[in-house]
Formats: sequence, structure tokens, C-alpha cells
Amino acid sequence: MKTAIVWFKTDLRLQDNETLVKALSQSDQIIPVYCFDDSHFEITSYGFKKTGSFRVQFLIESLKDLDKNLRSLGSGLLILKGKPEVEISKIVLQYKAFKVFAKREVAYEEKQTEQLVQKELFKLRCEFETFSTSTLYHAEDLPFSIKDIPDVFTNFRKKIEKESTIRNIFDRPEHVNSIDIPEADYPTLDDLDLKFEAIDSRAAMHFKGGEDEANNRLKYYFFQTKKISSYKETRNGLVGSDYSSKFSAWLALGCISPRFIYHELKKYESNYGANESTYWLIFELLWRDFFRFMFKKHQSKMFQASGINSEKEIPKAISEKLIQNWVDGNTNEDFIDANMIELKLTGFMSNRGRQNVASYFCNDLKLDWRFGASYFEQQLIDYDECSNWGNWAYLAGVGNDPRENRYFNIEKQATLYDKDKSFRKLWLNN
Repeated sequence: MKTAIVWFKTDLRLQDNETLVKALSQSDQIIPVYCFDDSHFEITSYGFKKTGSFRVQFLIESLKDLDKNLRSLGSGLLILKGKPEVEISKIVLQYKAFKVFAKREVAYEEKQTEQLVQKELFKLRCEFETFSTSTLYHAEDLPFSIKDIPDVFTNFRKKIEKESTIRNIFDRPEHVNSIDIPEADYPTLDDLDLKFEAIDSRAAMHFKGGEDEANNRLKYYFFQTKKISSYKETRNGLVGSDYSSKFSAWLALGCISPRFIYHELKKYESNYGANESTYWLIFELLWRDFFRFMFKKHQSKMFQASGINSEKEIPKAISEKLIQNWVDGNTNEDFIDANMIELKLTGFMSNRGRQNVASYFCNDLKLDWRFGASYFEQQLIDYDECSNWGNWAYLAGVGNDPRENRYFNIEKQATLYDKDKSFRKLWLNN
């Protein structure tokens, strides 16, 4: 029996999962595994947890959903905890696996982990193959090589829209041949040195992890309510669940793929018509692609103070008090405070809020942007390393922005987007 391991990471789905499809086609049986990587639960050099409580709760819900769906096909999910290079090697030895299949990474730390795993597997004469499963456009279909990708989004978008096509999705497998997989044993929050935090009842949306929930949200936002047809007008909202698609948390863990969203959107457009709003969702998915390809191109530079803009002088200031006041929503700027309290108590913040609090952190407080990005990494349910660090670098003026100074006038923004103060009243009146 040819046994292969499918190492799930941030691709927690059965629909449109090339890694899973290729593993099934090349082996007699597979072992789906997920490893809680010890390094994901440490405190970073910026003083924040790499993964906070809200994100872990969403992750465990997503894994339980994946396990349930795999079991319905005759398989299941084997849960590991430790260093992936050690734990996956143990499973390879135990079951004499000939190959490990995994999602291809692009960000610096994730690439390092991937290389450590590959090195250990090489010693065991076990192959390691990765697949690009996270983007709307496949890296191989780009009209330029990675090193030649334009650093300005508009140039990237125009060329890609003109010269590239989006691939079809991979069907969900009908059956998965596996070894007998024991009931999944998930680490507790205590095991991960985290405390349970209940999500505040004022949350814009109560996210629940998993592919089933992702599909439910898509059906609701597209076909049941047709909210997608007014997305461009409402996307800068601050209160409630429907001003934006809210797909980001499921996209971050790969519970749904951007290509699946795209093809469902095309079905929607053929039934109900295309407009600026339906296009705008594709535009946002393109931004997501852009940041992933930037990380592939610039690698560790995206995490350095000067980013890809070595000319720019970066504030070296580290004021624990200023950072803590920002985290706690105690800056005396009511619009900033309301957004930061929402993030602290729910693990979510609107796109408009994120841009404002990041601009305030970099331009008004004049602090090292990486501390802000690191807090977001800990706190956001929808944390995605490329979008998070890419957007922070962009707002700090060291990323992909041709403009010299991306400064937000907080008072003007608050008046524009929270005219009646309903958002501020919601979060500032305890």
C-alpha cells in the first residue's frame, strides 16, 4: 500500500484543495494531519502572543469541521502538537509514508518551517511536494516572473487582468481512503498557554470556523440577500454583519478558496447581473493575491523596519505606555479608541478601522509599525501574514505605495464614516 500524508495548514477545506486531490491520485491511502506548531504559541520579540485566544477558538472550530467532513468520506484528521519537522517525521516512520503533500508557503517564517520539514523527510527518503492553493491567480499563470512583479498594485492589477486567466476549481473528493484514524485530540487553551475569552455581544459578527460555515456565509451574502450587489457602497461601514462580505476569517484559514468565491460570484453575475460592487470583491481578492506575491518576491524584507523602502527613515521609538494605551483604546481619540476596543473584545475590526488605527500608530504616535502589526497578529481572527504585514508596511510608507505619505486625518475620517457617532457610542459606552 502506498501511503501518503496530507499536511493541512491554512487550507482547511475539501472543496478546491489541489493538495488533497493530488495526494489521493498518487497513493492508495492517505493520512490527513494538522500540527499545532509550538512556535505559533510563543511570545514574539514585540511582546505579543503570536496567536491569541480568539484565533485559536476559530482554528479549533475549523479543524473540527474538517475532521467531520473527512470522516463522512471515510477518513479523519490526525492532530499533532510540537515541531512539525519532528511530529510529521514520526508519522512518516510509523506508517512508512512515501510522500508528504502540503500547501506551498510564501512568507519567511512559514518557508523556514517548510524547509525544516523537507530536510528531515529527505533523511527518511520521503518525498515532499507542495502546491499553490491560496491565491485567485496561480503563480504559474502570471504574466511576469516573481522577481519582475510590479511593486505598485495598479500596474500589477492591470497587467494580470488583461493577460491572465483564473483556473477552474478542484472538485471535492467523493471518498478518501485512509488508515483508521483515532478520534481527534485537540489541545486545550491551557495547553497553549492561553485563557478563554468570550467574544463581546456587540461584535459585528460572531464568526464560527469551518468550511461549512464559510459556504453558508457565501450563500447568504450572495444568493439569499444579494448584499454583494451593493458591496462597493457599504464596504466602509463599521456596524453590523452585512456592510462587507466578512469572508476574510475563512479565507485566512483556507476554509474557502478565493477561486471558489470567484466562480460562485460568476454564477451570481450570470443570474442577477454584474456591477461595480461584484467587480469590487474580485478587486479585493486581487489585493490579497498581490500581497502574497510580494512576500514571495521580497521575502524577509517585508518584516524589516524599512520594508522594501530602504530610503525611508523609520521611527525607532518604543514607548510601552503609548503602545499599551493604543491597545486598550485609551488614546483620547474617540474614533481610534472605539476601533481598538472592538478589536480587543471581539478579534475583529472593519477595514476602515484598520487603516485609521494603523495610520494613527505610525504617523501620530510615530511608533515602529511592526509592534502594531504584531498586536494584530495576536488579536485578529482573520489574521493572514501577507495581508496583515503587507498592509501595515503600506500604511507605514515602507511597502507597496507610490505615494510618499499615507496619512489619515482621524477627525475627518470619523465625521465621514461615523457621522451619527453610532459606532463610537456602541463601543465607548460601557
